[in-house]
Amino acid sequence: MSMSDRSSLLGVELNTLDFPQVVDNVLAAAQEGRPLGVSALAVHGVMEAVRDRELQYRLNDLELVVPDGQPVRWGLNWLHSARLQQRVYGPALMAVLCERAADEQLPIYLFGSTEETLEGLRANLLGRHPTLQIAGSQPSRFRPAEEDERQHDLETIRSSGARMVFVGLGCPRQEVWVYENRRELSMPALAVGAAFDYHAGTLVRPPEWMQDRGLEWLHRLGQEPRRLWRRYLLLNPAYLTLLTMQKLRLRTIDTRRASEPVERVRPS
Repeated sequence: MSMSDRSSLLGVELNTLDFPQVVDNVLAAAQEGRPLGVSALAVHGVMEAVRDRELQYRLNDLELVVPDGQPVRWGLNWLHSARLQQRVYGPALMAVLCERAADEQLPIYLFGSTEETLEGLRANLLGRHPTLQIAGSQPSRFRPAEEDERQHDLETIRSSGARMVFVGLGCPRQEVWVYENRRELSMPALAVGAAFDYHAGTLVRPPEWMQDRGLEWLHRLGQEPRRLWRRYLLLNPAYLTLLTMQKLRLRTIDTRRASEPVERVRPS
């Protein structure tokens, strides 16, 4: 199976690769110094792309878009008989890649979140992997970056010696950043969702039984109800409805309906 194997889920083209294949593809790009845009996508990201044609275009232009959430994996298996045995969970993907990066001496860069979160993230990653080389880190500005700031960020990442960059700006800002910058970076750029917060210890990871049953959203809703209630209580039922309509062929969301972005967003 190659990276070109993709299936449409509500108009978003996802790679039907299993977890080890994704890890191997990212590491190969890091070793070769090759640009690679990666997004671990949950229901929220899929539904954002349903309503935003430019985001749909950006996601479908990335080299690797993989199912972060169990409902996304289930959707691929239901619609396309993908037979995926496990999701490509962003925090787990980051953990494995950091372990392999330490073993293979591939420096990493951390881009996004707050300085407080990055401090905890750096400490915890080095505590687990003492030989891991963290070439640098930069918190989000929490505002659109100017073009000179964007170029400075890219030059800083390139000159750091990093071989892969993890991006934690929140969905969909991190996907937009990866789309707009990956070709100017000779390395994989990975949008990894809540991985920064989980590995830094600022968010408590849900128990395995909740993750296995696709209930991570309920756990996160309990932690941040005011911020996340609209995302989960409105988007989750809409996702299930549209998924059923696609399965019954009552609605088709054509990947060609996506609109190429006219202007750069420059999230940071």
